[in-house]
Amino acid sequence: MTTTTDIVAKLWRLCDILRDDGVTYNEYVTELTFLLFLKMLDETGRQDRLPDGFRWTDLVRREGNEQLVFYRRMLLDLGTKGRGTILAIFADAQTRLRKPTNLKALVGAIDSLDWFSAREEGLGNLYEGLLEKNAAEKKSGAGQYFTPRPLIDCVIRLLKPQPGEVIQDPAAGTGGFLVAADRYIKDRTNDLWDLPEGQRFIQRNQAFVGLELVPDTHRLCLMNLMLHGIGGDTEAGVGQGDTLSPDGEYLGQAEVIITNPPFGTKKGGGRPTRGDFSVTAEVSNKQLAFVEHIIRALKPGGRAAVVVPDNVLFEDNAGRDLRRMLMDWCDLHTILRLPTGIFYAQGVKTNVVFFTRGKTAKANTKAVWVYDMRANMPAFGKTRPLTLDTFAEFEALFGIDPKGKAPRADQGEAGRWRSFTREQIAERSDNLDISWLRDDSGDPEDGLTEPGEIASAIMGHLQAALDEIAALAEEIGGDAVVADEAAE
Repeated sequence: MTTTTDIVAKLWRLCDILRDDGVTYNEYVTELTFLLFLKMLDETGRQDRLPDGFRWTDLVRREGNEQLVFYRRMLLDLGTKGRGTILAIFADAQTRLRKPTNLKALVGAIDSLDWFSAREEGLGNLYEGLLEKNAAEKKSGAGQYFTPRPLIDCVIRLLKPQPGEVIQDPAAGTGGFLVAADRYIKDRTNDLWDLPEGQRFIQRNQAFVGLELVPDTHRLCLMNLMLHGIGGDTEAGVGQGDTLSPDGEYLGQAEVIITNPPFGTKKGGGRPTRGDFSVTAEVSNKQLAFVEHIIRALKPGGRAAVVVPDNVLFEDNAGRDLRRMLMDWCDLHTILRLPTGIFYAQGVKTNVVFFTRGKTAKANTKAVWVYDMRANMPAFGKTRPLTLDTFAEFEALFGIDPKGKAPRADQGEAGRWRSFTREQIAERSDNLDISWLRDDSGDPEDGLTEPGEIASAIMGHLQAALDEIAALAEEIGGDAVVADEAAE
């Protein structure tokens, strides 16, 4: 066990203290993160970003009720007197702690961790580990915000983000895609020191942009980015807002877009309020609208990888029109059919679509390559986690060209890797939900044994059913049955 994983395990055990004080799992990471973030700024010598008198050392030296009262005032003042990212992180921050003894126990436990070793392994990695631990805990309900890191790393290795490119995530979550892209670039530029000074500044402060709708998740995202050295006293380009509103138009265009947008329908059957949308302007399915945003936000020659549920690949009406737009405006070169069980809602079947924006808006897709990682595959989950090796064959077949232009060979009907021409797809009424392997494994969810995973799978199937009912009601002109927000 590494120092990082050991510390994450110790931090997670502190949830018992918080639970005794009435803090729910949904509030746990945010509550703990306030304290952890203050300590990490102290450990990294960046406490000067906080106003005088409101730093970790000021909190530690107090005792009893005075400490709790000070901590409450500290959060309030940081959210009103801080600057830049600090101000955004602590906006409307408040503690749910009521007992001074519990605050003292948390502060003491955090202060006594092996911070010397943690610094050696990277405090940003420690924070990522805490977010991942929270996502894996079914009771927390946080998995909907968390894309598995092996999948993120696979996508980043294939898209190969470069210094100087604007990299956008319009559904940023806790910032996993942006952090991984930053790490990829830093690993290949000697932590940016191989770049000219001006380009280093741009890379740290302007290269990463995005939006996150949920305030508490946005707060975690900003902390995550800052602890990884992304952004200075700005909000690192990641704002709090709704991409499907005019907020999304201000994101601008990007060379690289990587994202796992929320699934489901907008509450109340609401529609996007974007003035630039055409195909999805009248639909309530968020995943369709996010795809239109990404198509429009890509610069010519820009590349994207997007996690989408199956219905984006087969839905009629606006869904079919959107796929035609995608294949006209972009070269949709690759679809990865993901296995079940890798997201919080296990009943939702997902894919990653890879595409490149064309220089024109017509006939850019000539053929689509599909890799089926779903048929005859076991369910992934707590007892069978994703690893880097899970995607090794797909990465090798994808090739080294981030635009999908490396030499490729169709494996035929018995293989997992096949090519379908634009004409063949047109004969399918532009349905891209393509499968050819006979699945003899049965339902992978039959093998689930963890009660939390079984409950999660049931919730996922119910969510998928509600989404389908909502789409059908909308199609026939009735009142849509609205599913819960998938990422709110």
